[in-house]
Amino acid sequence: MMTVLIAGAGPTGLTLAIELARRDIAVRVIDKADEFFQGSRGDGLQPRTLEVFEDLGVLDQVLAQGIPLPVMKITIGGHPVGERRMADPVDPTPDRPYPNAWMLGQSRTEAILRNRLADFGVSVVLSTALVGFTQYDDRVVAELSTGETVEADYLVGADGGKSAVRKQLGIAFEGTTDDSIRMLLGDVSADGLDHDYGYWFAGPDNPMEGIALTPLSGGDQFQFGAPLASNDADTTLEGLQFLVDRYAGEGVTKLRDLTWSTVWRPNIRLAERFRVGRVFIAGDAAHVHPPTGGQGLNTGVQDAYNLGWKLADGREEVLKTYETERRTNAMRVLGISEDLMQKHIDGDESAMDRGEEVQQLDISYRSPDATAALTTGDRAPDSPLTDADGNQTRLFTLFQGPHETLLRFNPSTTSTHPHAVTINHTPQPGAYTSPEAFTYYHAGDGDEFLIRPDGYVG
Repeated sequence: MMTVLIAGAGPTGLTLAIELARRDIAVRVIDKADEFFQGSRGDGLQPRTLEVFEDLGVLDQVLAQGIPLPVMKITIGGHPVGERRMADPVDPTPDRPYPNAWMLGQSRTEAILRNRLADFGVSVVLSTALVGFTQYDDRVVAELSTGETVEADYLVGADGGKSAVRKQLGIAFEGTTDDSIRMLLGDVSADGLDHDYGYWFAGPDNPMEGIALTPLSGGDQFQFGAPLASNDADTTLEGLQFLVDRYAGEGVTKLRDLTWSTVWRPNIRLAERFRVGRVFIAGDAAHVHPPTGGQGLNTGVQDAYNLGWKLADGREEVLKTYETERRTNAMRVLGISEDLMQKHIDGDESAMDRGEEVQQLDISYRSPDATAALTTGDRAPDSPLTDADGNQTRLFTLFQGPHETLLRFNPSTTSTHPHAVTINHTPQPGAYTSPEAFTYYHAGDGDEFLIRPDGYVG
């Protein structure tokens, strides 16, 4: 049986572990932390991540525990000046069932993923760091801080921006860290503010410099964000209250119950490689993003979603596409995040606007010279289906699981593929009808599309 060791139990490591465990691959997840992270940190889940979570069987919990993007109340110099959203809500369409971002604190997302992983009999092992490893032609031997030695077919470093796996591999982590820009982030309750809204408080001289309070689901806390003008950072409750009083005015709100805080600096880096032999890196170990655009956690989840089925396949021609596909995508996403960060620095009023470029629904691994409307490497759209008895279902429901799917549009031949789905113009036993699917796939009679396990056209 194949075995995989994953270092790091954040969203990336947990997603990968679920992907492997549901394919009956022996997986072990270790983390050097003594306890699970508690805090909101990466709290924005993009539409493509929601589609991934549906496939993993956790979307219902994510939707139940989270909230939509809030309306932000804008106050400048103590005077309310209006309301705005980062993005206006968009109605779902049959091919894009989850078109809007969803807000859920990172620690709650991780808890949902851990519970799903436990369904497969796998638990995270805390207080266990990766000390070192040695690669051989057929295995990786890892030394753990507990003194244990572990043999695995593959090792994956999902161990964050300071990744021990990446460092031992000697992979360059190219990019910049800007120490001139610093922000104080935290999770805190705020008496006197309506928790159904977010807030932006700024002074009259510079409306783009201020503090943001964004509601967090599951209680009365907000995620607090404020710029720091000096090298001294007071991350205590008193420090946050000082900043609130400075930008919102004294008496507007009283903060309490600070449960997490950190000082953030713009750190934009991309690993030179995502793989060396039998060792891979993913998530923040491979790329780190500014929080602008909410791309970091989402990109890591999709690294794992891309890598999981490829590890299970095990063929070199499949494994080698992980770095090609995901590093190219990470480079693109870093560009989006960096552009949004620069807008914040420049005081651009559009810095808070979010469009389709951050939703990750347009991620594609297609060849640069491909011209077809839908081709190899593109996201496979969802679509409603009706069987011969009139029962309704969706393509995403048929895609769900660790398998690939062969879509056959009005075929004239039979297929032995174990997960073939036939879509005809008229009802027939063992087949579906869906005018929408013909449209979304730009399909003609006899066309076939092989859908990869990660929901992209193969």
